[in-house]
Amino acid sequence: MSKVLLPSLCELVAPGVAITALLLLPLGPILIPRFYLIFLFVYFTFFLYTQINHVFKFFITTKKIIHNIRTWNLHQKVNSPDTFSTSSGSASPLTARERIIADENNLDDVEASLKIYEDSHYIHTFIIPNYCEPEALLRDTIKRLANHRNARRCYVILLAMEGSEAEHEQKGDNLMNYFKNSFLHFIVTVHPPNLPGESRGKGANVAYAARTGCTELLRRGVERRQIILTVSDSDSAIPELYVKEVDRALTASEDPYMLLLTPPIFFSRNSFDVPAAVRVTDITWSAMVMSNLSNSRGLAFPCSTYSLSMVLAERVGYWDTDADSVGEDLHMWLKCFFKTDGAARSAPIFVPINLTNVQADGYFNNMYARYIQATRHYNGVADVAYTLRSSFGSSARPSSLMSLLPTADVAKSSMYISPYYWLDKLIVCVHVLEAHMIPATSGWLMFAAVPVMQLILFPPFSFLAVVEPDSNPILVSEFYSTLWNIVKIITVLLPFPLFATLGIYEYLHRTVDRELFRKAPAEYRTWRNALDYISLPIAAWMFMTLPSTLACLKRLVKSEQEYIVAKKVFTEDAM
Repeated sequence: MSKVLLPSLCELVAPGVAITALLLLPLGPILIPRFYLIFLFVYFTFFLYTQINHVFKFFITTKKIIHNIRTWNLHQKVNSPDTFSTSSGSASPLTARERIIADENNLDDVEASLKIYEDSHYIHTFIIPNYCEPEALLRDTIKRLANHRNARRCYVILLAMEGSEAEHEQKGDNLMNYFKNSFLHFIVTVHPPNLPGESRGKGANVAYAARTGCTELLRRGVERRQIILTVSDSDSAIPELYVKEVDRALTASEDPYMLLLTPPIFFSRNSFDVPAAVRVTDITWSAMVMSNLSNSRGLAFPCSTYSLSMVLAERVGYWDTDADSVGEDLHMWLKCFFKTDGAARSAPIFVPINLTNVQADGYFNNMYARYIQATRHYNGVADVAYTLRSSFGSSARPSSLMSLLPTADVAKSSMYISPYYWLDKLIVCVHVLEAHMIPATSGWLMFAAVPVMQLILFPPFSFLAVVEPDSNPILVSEFYSTLWNIVKIITVLLPFPLFATLGIYEYLHRTVDRELFRKAPAEYRTWRNALDYISLPIAAWMFMTLPSTLACLKRLVKSEQEYIVAKKVFTEDAM
């Protein structure tokens, strides 16, 4: 039965949850008021617990990000004083804070960690997929990598073009000529349109670029185990510190070829040029990604930008390209995890990758462009079925790793399988369900469940009554009356963890802008920007609840999605 029905049942989970949440709003108080009250109590309590947990994890991530930035800056100041010179031209002395950091970290340890970076034998290969992106944006993104000290020695650019884009050849040639002397290698790949079995999108482009580019690097004499693939977006501004931390994590790992290196994302390049609702949406998205990184079991999901070895990509068959792998970053992580029986793990890299907010001309055009981006993001709900199927379906056998290993290693393959693999699979399922089912349900239940139930069970006018007083559990049972009051109190408390997260974020944003991106004071967020959060209800409904619910419902009728990229207005003068 499981072999035949489980895949279908897995596909029904996402739409089933969304439909149930919508139906419970009016029907729960009428048909099953007692069960509905208990359900609301359990749901809201679980939601409140997870949000409080996320606040603490976000705080830990914030501390590690700031610590990394300040340690890096301290090293730069000691070893590259010209970079940190004063207006008079002399090297600026260490501040009191920097002396504390030096004492805490021991400069010798900082020097040792930098030595790892300078002696790195890895070839960092940056895959930059794009479709109809402004050439100026791509040039700016690549230029930031070209400014890294080791770019000419150990950086490779894989510019992943789409064959269906008009004039893609000219754009690729222009960029290759511009950066011809800036990197170890600069390779342009062109993903052919309409390949059988493929769904158009970032995943298909990355898969083609990785296979084609890695084959070319091997032909040029680069050793397979040297190649570290970093998948980015066309607007990912990757700091040099990120590459240094990737090198450090790989060097410190017992098995660097089973790591997915996952950084936080940050939106600071054009944040003041977009509506507040767009800013707030991306801020909360960024905060969720950051809290996810503080995971002690190495089960942190990547978003947008991440790194892994060519060895691992080969072992799992590179990226999937079908319609169910549209969320390419999370899907690749899940594929690596399941195809290696839990051996592949995340290594968090606490260095923010600076991205560009969706931007279009005009307020309403910008809001619509962000909504389109949200619908594309939430189409990744397909990973719910993939996760359940991989965890509990007929393919969830502890033997998949053996087919991926060389014959000589098969006898030793058990060393890769964690004795807690089944527990880890359960945790992964919970995290995936939380990532996709909470957005599709919380907006409706948090905002409407209590008011609708109040209206139905305690209508303002008698002619609106649909539940007899004798059938109203709140009136006839002290237990349910108390439970109802507790539910109302919990709903009042639900936003407070988010407020705490946003308060921590404001401090982090200014620190990163000032100390990592070195922006001018006029470009910092100030506490006046707290007014942005007035738009949270609009942002939550328009960019989370509605698109996530529609994405769940669309799983009932699978159809090819149009390939629409996020709109970005960009000039060479932009950050």
